[in-house]
Amino acid sequence: KMTFYFHKCCLYASKTPLEVAALGRPFQLGMLYDCRKDCLIPGITMWDLEDLKKDSDERIQHNTEFDVIASDSVEDKAWALDVDASLKASFVGGLVEVGGSAKYLKDKKASKKQARVTLKYKTTTNFMQLSMSHLGRGNVKHPYVFEKGIATHVVTAVLYGAQAFFVFDREVSETEDQQNIEGNLQVMIKKIPKLSIEEEASLELTDTDRATIDKLSCKFYGDFALKQNPVSFQDAVKVYTTLPALLGEKGGNAVPVRVWLLPLEILDSSVARIVRQISVRLINETQSVIEDFNEIEMQCNDITKRKVISCFPEIGRKVKSFKDMCLEYKSVFQRSLSSILPLIRGGGTEECVLANILTKKEQSSFNSNKLKEWLDCKEEEISLLQVYTDMMEDTKILASKSELQSEIFKNRDKNVVCFAFTSLGEEELYLSCLRSHLKALSTAKLTEPTEEDGKDVEPCEFYFSDAVSEKMNEQAILFIDFAKKIIAATSFIDSSILYCCLRYKVMQGILSFVLK
Repeated sequence: KMTFYFHKCCLYASKTPLEVAALGRPFQLGMLYDCRKDCLIPGITMWDLEDLKKDSDERIQHNTEFDVIASDSVEDKAWALDVDASLKASFVGGLVEVGGSAKYLKDKKASKKQARVTLKYKTTTNFMQLSMSHLGRGNVKHPYVFEKGIATHVVTAVLYGAQAFFVFDREVSETEDQQNIEGNLQVMIKKIPKLSIEEEASLELTDTDRATIDKLSCKFYGDFALKQNPVSFQDAVKVYTTLPALLGEKGGNAVPVRVWLLPLEILDSSVARIVRQISVRLINETQSVIEDFNEIEMQCNDITKRKVISCFPEIGRKVKSFKDMCLEYKSVFQRSLSSILPLIRGGGTEECVLANILTKKEQSSFNSNKLKEWLDCKEEEISLLQVYTDMMEDTKILASKSELQSEIFKNRDKNVVCFAFTSLGEEELYLSCLRSHLKALSTAKLTEPTEEDGKDVEPCEFYFSDAVSEKMNEQAILFIDFAKKIIAATSFIDSSILYCCLRYKVMQGILSFVLK
């Protein structure tokens, strides 16, 4: 009974007109649209252009609104652009190429230490629709179009207007409260729609607010032709006040912001149609996969910016390799979506194929929790290295074998003592497993089994028990004390390479103090 009910609902939905966001795409009345791929079919219509212009109905529909968006998630961006679940899935899968203000969907933060608040502006001008002169029985001028099977819907109405998004970003230091900064930004940015160019100079701001504004950068995504995009808060205020005029006389520069699609099945029962829509649950799971990869990319960017990474480049190389592999898997995942989604909607395959892709992803080495765990372990490892380099603040840090050899040569008349982090350059099994999984995917689809399926490798190899941590502290203190006692005759260096005198091996839990 449940299966019968589901198919009945889907069949009913296929005959229901759709309302979708234009997303900067060049919609026109009478254009054909394929909802299986969420793409326009240019150049082919069921009526002549003159007929479309002559018998269409137009009415004024003025409305202006603004909103402040504090989140940077795909979900909230889709909400800001009135994107429904199905179209969102197509965007996530790379089926939809957005333009104009909708490019905001593609913008994402590069760092978690980035305060971001977005101002949205939206205005509508006029509404146009086809009439029964077009859609009435026998009024389709080119019915042979139905036989081609290239489209599922026709554009029967368009709402015109324009949208703009001002994206304000500010870097947040370790000592600042990001939530507090974003809260203050929201308060300031909500004032922009109420200002004129003259009032901007007299805006009541504290010295702290002005300091925050000076640190702001601005990106603009809009349906307006600007001479120059705003890059600061002050620029944004000036541009915002000019937006109504940029629409042109009687909204002549307006673009489609929302469209209505009529299923061709209503006009001819033999045409291609949407057999089923993908469940919201699977769409949300698919979106979560992309969101997770975006979060991972940000965390990788933050790690590689840490100062201690320049002292230990092996970690930086591993994090970059990890990030590149995640981005490659994300690309493979999206390509799979772009081929699977149209098939499911058109009835060429079952929805369970998408469910299997999501399940296989979570059962693989690219499981979201494992990826995050590996990065968290790297953060912990870096923090530990920072602690030890801070303890040895008067010790020279060398990042390569050549630097070590050069230092030894320069100090050949002295003793050279080295505290070495020997495990940093060792190959990690988890990274090898990710690499192997990607290699297997190069010859198989995400829906097909690979040799790497079922392998369970722990992401964290770099782990310190309390006993080992205590022993490490003892060795570091010994190193520092030793330096103080014979500092005149000895050069002390801190290195991440193997060819050193004082070393510890993490994997074996052994720390040894060896002098040549």
